[in-house]
Amino acid sequence: MEPRRILITGASRGLGRAIAEHLLAEGDIVYGCSRGASDLSHENYHHFSVDIGSDESVKAFFFDLRRETKSLDALINNAGIASMNAFALTPANTFQQIFNINVQGTYLCCQKALGMLRRSDHGRIVNFTTVAVPLQLEGESIYAASKSAVETLTKIIAKEYGNFGITCNAIGPSPIDTALIKGVPPEKIQELLQRQSINKMATPRDVINVVDFYLRPESEFITGQVLYLGGVS
Repeated sequence: MEPRRILITGASRGLGRAIAEHLLAEGDIVYGCSRGASDLSHENYHHFSVDIGSDESVKAFFFDLRRETKSLDALINNAGIASMNAFALTPANTFQQIFNINVQGTYLCCQKALGMLRRSDHGRIVNFTTVAVPLQLEGESIYAASKSAVETLTKIIAKEYGNFGITCNAIGPSPIDTALIKGVPPEKIQELLQRQSINKMATPRDVINVVDFYLRPESEFITGQVLYLGGVS
């Protein structure tokens, strides 16, 4: 079986790196990107430095990526940032930065990867949302709003790309011990966990399990879905 060619944004650390390492262990060829360099060393790993929130940077990245490969089997839009602020105290530049990376970055990658995904027999897009959307978490208004936009993009892309044999789905992880939640007070995390059906932190393995499910050839009839972890609805 031919190795899959998979692009992961935000692949240098945290959840993105865990997904990259897992897929490399499965024998896939992984193209990763992040703002900075990566120390992940593997013969099938190719890293690019990209500002995912910049239109020009993403354009240049895909130009370079097409020199490496003409096709992609999957795009995993993992890159994202969060900021915990009361709505009334959130600066406009924080709003802009969050939407540039979380929404514009996802939109640009989905759009520019289309031609490459169409060359695959089982094109897959996996986007990332958050349980902050259904829980409507206080202090997370802009982050949750950005991920609500990602969920809407996911469902509409699923409809528009379906005729090309490309599925588009999203994962909403519950809290995982990564850099994304380092600024969240422990008592806030515990309060959130108590609102889940399963009252504990998620692990990268929990997310990877869903990624594997979405990427399977047998999942060709699963599209436009958002799956939240931890029993959140």
